[in-house]
Amino acid sequence: MRNLLTLFDLSPEEIQRIFAITEDLKTKFASGLREPLLPGRVMGLLFEKPSLRTRVSFQAGMVHLGGSSMFLGDDTGFGKRESIADFAQVLSQYVDVICVRAFKQQVVDELAHYASCSVINCLTDEAHPCQALADLYTLRELFGTFEGRTLVYVGDGNNVARSLAVGCNKVGMKLVMVSPPGYELDEEFLDRLKREVPGAEVTLTNDPAEGVRDATAVYTDVWASMGQESQQQERRKIFADYQVNAELMSHAPDDAVFMHCLPAHRGDEVTGEVLDSPRSVVIRQAGNRLHVQKGLLAWLLGAMT
Repeated sequence: MRNLLTLFDLSPEEIQRIFAITEDLKTKFASGLREPLLPGRVMGLLFEKPSLRTRVSFQAGMVHLGGSSMFLGDDTGFGKRESIADFAQVLSQYVDVICVRAFKQQVVDELAHYASCSVINCLTDEAHPCQALADLYTLRELFGTFEGRTLVYVGDGNNVARSLAVGCNKVGMKLVMVSPPGYELDEEFLDRLKREVPGAEVTLTNDPAEGVRDATAVYTDVWASMGQESQQQERRKIFADYQVNAELMSHAPDDAVFMHCLPAHRGDEVTGEVLDSPRSVVIRQAGNRLHVQKGLLAWLLGAMT
């Protein structure tokens, strides 16, 4: 039994295997075939945070694979009526996989510790592994290879940035992190990255124009994540010079694409001009959440090893 709690849980070979399964399933889907690889399997979704892409893509993906899903709301009492240990041990007798979207990473880790089925981290304040897998798969589709490619992340060193840092280093892609002073990837995370991923390297800079100079893709995310709404105005001032706009994109190579995990705050971290431009692949990214999560489920539950 395997879990996906962060991308540290996957080897480079396992990531490539998930991508191979994804490619196979997406090609079949495009031809009208929805292969029922997981008949009778049940997925439970536990979400402390709101969601569009994660919830719908996981639920639709499980249906495509021949299984079913249950969205478990407040009425189940997750984290309120009983201990996570008791909750996990009971729920995992009913379902084959639990997908969790929580604030704290320790909630997902504890749930996985006590569950007798697979657990997938659908987002925490620390990590967003499913998003990063879909992002990397999108780049693989667009450019064919990771070798010699550079992902430039402009913004806060948040959960998405951390997951991209792990993922990029596992597939052999360069990562440049462009942030205001004090908002870079934290030292504790970077130390773990270097410990667990041999040869891992992240380039840190506070200069947006210099940072995007060799970009294959320029990526950004909201300046204030869920749970940081009270910091919105302060962060607008701090990150004002880190907006991805036409001027910044002009410093990147002509074939560089723009990426965003969505939802986007137009006029803050990105302008509508860039978000809606031919260089933007954000809709393709969002669409690939469905296909990569189907690949992940098929691999994790042993339908395609």
